[in-house]
Amino acid sequence: MVGAAAARECGDRVPIPALVRAGEQSPATIDSMTTARYDGVADWYDLHLAPGPEMRGIVEDFVGPGTGTCLDLCCGTGFHLESLLGLGWAVTGVDISSDQLRLARRRVGRRVELLEADAADLPFADASFDLVFSAFAHTDVDDFSAVVGEIARVLRAPGCFVFFGPHPCFVGPHSEFVEAKGVPTLHAGYRRPGRYSGGPGISPTGLRAKVGAVHLPLGDLLQTVLDAGFVLDRFAEPVTRNREYPHWLAFRARR
Repeated sequence: MVGAAAARECGDRVPIPALVRAGEQSPATIDSMTTARYDGVADWYDLHLAPGPEMRGIVEDFVGPGTGTCLDLCCGTGFHLESLLGLGWAVTGVDISSDQLRLARRRVGRRVELLEADAADLPFADASFDLVFSAFAHTDVDDFSAVVGEIARVLRAPGCFVFFGPHPCFVGPHSEFVEAKGVPTLHAGYRRPGRYSGGPGISPTGLRAKVGAVHLPLGDLLQTVLDAGFVLDRFAEPVTRNREYPHWLAFRARR
């Protein structure tokens, strides 16, 4: 459980987002970041992949209450916007998919500023936010390092970065783990990072058959965060009810 003091360290800041940053597009911007792969898939995604109460509870625990500014990066259809608002944060959501943002706006109306933007080239000034939250994003970007670099840039020290995502040891092209049930069957290929659209880990009826994915081994994922100047202060591999293995992970890092 995140204590009240720890939450206040991130949360009690100026609750007004900084001005939009001017300038040319960053060279870090790459195809996956400028391609809205979820356009045309948003309704299916929203119907089939909404988080359950266990995940929402863990998100709220890791984030904690706050009165400062929060960026929900790669917010998708806005699954976690209500939770962030309920914790007291002043929330801005960013996603590259206009189709996903259409549903996010339906979900929260005008209570959240929602922007269509590239996660590797964010339209915000340095030190704009007290908290950056991102869920299930690293499997959708080809250059996670560029995205984490932008997170570090827009985060106001000593702000917090809270991340949730598929567990790369058990979710990826190398792992048969249908609906994250039972025990995963592992195959060769875990150490090969990059975008994939086939393999034992792809279900023909699942999300990745529709939009593809990027695999990043666990060590590479965590080292990317450390290389950006973050210090991990909490890490978890939640195993939700009626599951044997974790299919997602969570961490909290500080500047």
